[in-house]
Amino acid sequence: MSAPRVLAVLATAALVFAACTQSGTSPTSVGGGASGAASVIVGSASSPGFGTILTGPNGMTLYTHAGDSATSSTCIGSCATAWPPLPTTGRPSAGAGVTGQLGTLTRADGTTQVTYDGLPLYYWEGDRKPGDETGNGIDGFAIATVGGVGSMPQPSVAAPAPTSAGGSGY
Repeated sequence: MSAPRVLAVLATAALVFAACTQSGTSPTSVGGGASGAASVIVGSASSPGFGTILTGPNGMTLYTHAGDSATSSTCIGSCATAWPPLPTTGRPSAGAGVTGQLGTLTRADGTTQVTYDGLPLYYWEGDRKPGDETGNGIDGFAIATVGGVGSMPQPSVAAPAPTSAGGSGY
């Protein structure tokens, strides 16, 4: 095989390899992960419904959970599978447009999770690409915005009022 042909084959193989290793946008495979970069950069994006939202290094929307505090995450086990924490092994950095206080907390499993204004940050497994915002209002999670937390959607149907006998009104 000629030298130019060998080089062409090698270049094609390198491009295919690079495309395969960078094509995933799954929240758990990007952003440093437990074995990734020492520092995570929290970015921002404009959202028509929520203003300026926080994004992970992969451009995916970040969320906060109503039950969390600055020192602990209540999302463990299967919750953390559906809502992967934004991990870091170093001090998180603020990208353009991120004005709040970034920090970290140590999770029950020993990993370090990024916080924003004292609240742990998560991805949502239902978001498939940057710009998706499908997790707002699910299980106490809300979109993390530069100004705080996104508004929770109101239920579409009011719950029935209890009856005088203490029943549910059904």
